[in-house]
Amino acid sequence: MIELRHLRTLLALRDTGSLVEAAERVHLTQSALSHQIKDLESRIDSELFTRKTRPVAFTRAGLRLLTLAEQVLPRVREAERDVARLAGSEQGRLHMAIECHSCFEWLMPTVDRFRDHWPEVEIDIPTGHHFAPLPALAREQLDLVITADPQPIDGIHYAPLFRYEGLLAVARQHSLAGRGFVMPEALAGQTLITYPVEQSRLDVFTQFLDPAGVAPAEIRTAELTIMMMQLVASGRGVCALPSWALTEYLERDYVSAVQLGERGVWSTLYAALREETRETSWMQDFLRTARETSFAVLSGIRPAAHDEESVT
Repeated sequence: MIELRHLRTLLALRDTGSLVEAAERVHLTQSALSHQIKDLESRIDSELFTRKTRPVAFTRAGLRLLTLAEQVLPRVREAERDVARLAGSEQGRLHMAIECHSCFEWLMPTVDRFRDHWPEVEIDIPTGHHFAPLPALAREQLDLVITADPQPIDGIHYAPLFRYEGLLAVARQHSLAGRGFVMPEALAGQTLITYPVEQSRLDVFTQFLDPAGVAPAEIRTAELTIMMMQLVASGRGVCALPSWALTEYLERDYVSAVQLGERGVWSTLYAALREETRETSWMQDFLRTARETSFAVLSGIRPAAHDEESVT
């Protein structure tokens, strides 16, 4: 018998192209995922894909089950939403703030998809507020905050959305361009361009420069990513941004990107919400939609680690 978990695994395998990344996507160990695939192949008496190929090359049987997954899983999801509505009143309010200057690329499609399925939930993204978002969330002025900087606040839960890598953007002619990675000392003589936020909220400081006791020669701020890219491209400084925020500029060969450190600098983006709204059907669906949409539209991100699933 083919189960829904099998179909979800096949979609993850197709979308990621590897067993390792597919296992992360469905929150299984690689061993458990391999066992699940072998179990399914035993049930249908046919191989699903050709081993040792990357990206994964599916067999005719595998392609047929992928088609089934594309047909069945969206209908199951729709039925789950309908059942949630039938179970009781699902009206709600989703006023959110974003502590991430480059999040709109995936957040806006998320909001659009969510609104189509939950028209009864009031959605708003207030602008121009002059208060700290996380305390405002605790005071019920907001209902959700997108943040990479979780703070211990009573009654606030942090649901991990995905992990992302920070890269250093440099001009194509810059002396650092073309390197595999840079160490903190390489930034000691550089002008570092950042968003106008506290250094304690920037990964390039907390995870890269500060532990090494290194400071850039100068710090310059810019409100918008495109302004930062213009400054970088003209050789007026370097900046550290999430990999997905640089994708467009790298594809256009506008700037170059370098890894921060030998292992890279990785962070997790969270959705902060109050405990009392955490289990509502519409909030759970928003989180699921956010994860699905971000993996569909962003490149270079990873699922959150297993031990981050219960951050509070």
